[in-house]
Amino acid sequence: MALPPPDPRFVLRGAGAAVHALHFSCDGQEPAVPLLFSGSENGFIHVWNLKTHRVDTALDGHGRKSIYCVETMGGKDRLLSQGRDQRICLWDLAEGRTAVTDSIFTENVGFCRCSLVKVAEGRWLMAMAAKALQEVQVLELPSKTSVCTLQPEAGAKLGMPMCLKLWQPNCGSQPLLLAGYEDGSVLLWNLSTGKALSRLVCHQEPVMSLDFDSEKAKGISGSSEKVLSIWSLNEQQSLQVYKTHELVNAGISDVTIRPDKKILATAGWDHRIRIFGWKKLKPLAVLDYHSGTVHCLAFSDHRRPAERLLAAGSRDHRISIWSIYTQT
Repeated sequence: MALPPPDPRFVLRGAGAAVHALHFSCDGQEPAVPLLFSGSENGFIHVWNLKTHRVDTALDGHGRKSIYCVETMGGKDRLLSQGRDQRICLWDLAEGRTAVTDSIFTENVGFCRCSLVKVAEGRWLMAMAAKALQEVQVLELPSKTSVCTLQPEAGAKLGMPMCLKLWQPNCGSQPLLLAGYEDGSVLLWNLSTGKALSRLVCHQEPVMSLDFDSEKAKGISGSSEKVLSIWSLNEQQSLQVYKTHELVNAGISDVTIRPDKKILATAGWDHRIRIFGWKKLKPLAVLDYHSGTVHCLAFSDHRRPAERLLAAGSRDHRISIWSIYTQT
């Protein structure tokens, strides 16, 4: 008989508003305490200590406008955040500092999270939705140099970019970008030519979230519909639908593959978190705790598998923390 789904390991209360962004920093250094960064609708970024289950630091740099992306850049002291104030902020948190050291004005009014990929020591590429409706801009950080602006072909009615994923096929090669659009399609972009390599219409509604497993050359996307779409990328760099999975209830806010590529989690408008095996998309568990839409998910990358966690942020102002290694 199947095991009943687990309860949360613990719950973080104190975000003070709906939680829209989560990011773990485990830093690999023992005995460093893992941190969880959260971004809330009230414009605060909270740095949670996962030993005390309390907020270590609250950061306020987006004029009380909703935060929808938080990422660390090579360790817990350098943070990137993105808010509805159309700004992306870079923070220096070393030695207890809480300073915004630089910011980028995006001029984009949507809620597409930027995407980061490390290209060299201290150098990153960042993709973000641009001012013009269908465009994506790619910058190098920390220099803020423009790498390219990705524009669909004339006449393509893709709508706004909704979600982005930069990834590096292998060492030394130019990163590629996957972008999900308002019309339900996913495009693969070549950054060195600025051209789309492949387009796949995999949803009837806007693509709300996507993730990609570069080892298996396979990705997954969710939308406001009842369908998860799994697609693959062949050696000719063409995207193809691999399979679809019908959900019980419509609406996926976030989908993320665990770093070990064994399972994935979805955040549902139905307040639930669903866990699937990544290989065959076998449903493994439904985690039912929240009383509002689950907006965001994050897996931790702790060196010890037993310590790895899943965090879920919800409209109900709470962050649930789950240990699903042992159960799956």
